[in-house]
Amino acid sequence: MADGQNAQVLRACAAVLAALALTACSVPGFGGPPAPVLKIGVDLPLGGAEGRVATPALDGVRFYVQQHPTLDGFAIDLVAKDDSLGGSPEAPLGAANVQALASDPLVMAVIGPFDSSVARAEIPVANQASLAMVSPATSSPCLTKPDYVPAPLRPSHVAVSCKDAGLPAPADLRPSGVNNYFRLAATDDLQGPAAADYAIRSLHLLRVATISDHEAYGQALAGSFAARFQALGGSIVGRLDLDPSATLDATAYLGRMKSDGAQAIYFGGITANKGCVVRSEMAGVFAAGEAAPFLGGDGIADDPACTQDAGANAAGIYATVPIVDAASVGSAEPVIAAFKSAFPDPKDYGAYTVIAYDAAAVVYDALDRAIKAAGGQAPPRGNVISQLSATRDFDGVTGVFGFDADGDSTRRVLTVYESLAEAPRGPWKRVGSLDYTGTLPY
Repeated sequence: MADGQNAQVLRACAAVLAALALTACSVPGFGGPPAPVLKIGVDLPLGGAEGRVATPALDGVRFYVQQHPTLDGFAIDLVAKDDSLGGSPEAPLGAANVQALASDPLVMAVIGPFDSSVARAEIPVANQASLAMVSPATSSPCLTKPDYVPAPLRPSHVAVSCKDAGLPAPADLRPSGVNNYFRLAATDDLQGPAAADYAIRSLHLLRVATISDHEAYGQALAGSFAARFQALGGSIVGRLDLDPSATLDATAYLGRMKSDGAQAIYFGGITANKGCVVRSEMAGVFAAGEAAPFLGGDGIADDPACTQDAGANAAGIYATVPIVDAASVGSAEPVIAAFKSAFPDPKDYGAYTVIAYDAAAVVYDALDRAIKAAGGQAPPRGNVISQLSATRDFDGVTGVFGFDADGDSTRRVLTVYESLAEAPRGPWKRVGSLDYTGTLPY
């Protein structure tokens, strides 16, 4: 080519490149003005024993945001905070985290917390800031309902109110008078009945003794199990309230229950309150393993400390968890496979990963509707609350759900897990589920 032709070619190339650069400058992420940002906060206990379960939940939220980095022209940033201190969830720290999130006007909603005690401290802070919260895990009835134990689940047929149980009522947590708290988990008043249904229908038990750990959560679980079990035709042969602060041995009680024909023990409480030590003590009285089941709630479920305390009698423990097991939902398989490809470490996936993914999805859905209602602008936070309150028939990975007037999920499914004899220290196996979406068990 001649020099003049070369110059013409170079000028033409430069013009093309300039045009491309000009075009790129008008597209966010290609050198032009960046997309405006909206933020979603996350507050979970990422340290200590609960971090083993909560960190995979955070990964579920992260995965959703990775798949959906923008919404209606806004870039979505995730702001994660840890409410654990010294290895345990701390309510004051959780409240401080939510206050910090609320002080940022770009934060539109918070996913979390994981623990009901933390939620009681956080809800009033978020409520005063008109900040929506969506929890994938909290299950205390008193976060949303005035009764801790419904009347049909008590022998006296008189409800235990939240205040009777020493807990604030939902209205006490919402100074604005508007509900800003939503959750995807079922409530604890369904855990005892679910275990009773499973005990009667799947384990074919007829006579069971109960033990509670002297705390409101454990007493409520044991009491509601007993009420449902008896309503289904079973017999409760004895009740024991075991104070973990005292040096007590349940062996004598277990011996009496065995003599009275008990086929199993239901424990209402948490691992830290010696629940699974009772399972170990059963070995000297009852047949080992599945022959004499030990049932409980999410306070012991899939907990390595529980199986460690149970020792050689770790097999045959059954526990309810108030969420859907995503692996049992066929439509969830592609999402689970994609998640495990993006997060290949087995520790990244847990029982709450996919339901936390759904929590992020329903926040996006409400935020999308709020942005559209604001004409494409950043919406007032209160509009996000309004849109969450209006959520009906949301098609999540774990199933179709909405929120009722209290902020509870309209999909009420609990999962039953069993510890395994061949791998007592490993993950527990899903053995059943109870669906109370259509009809409550009381």
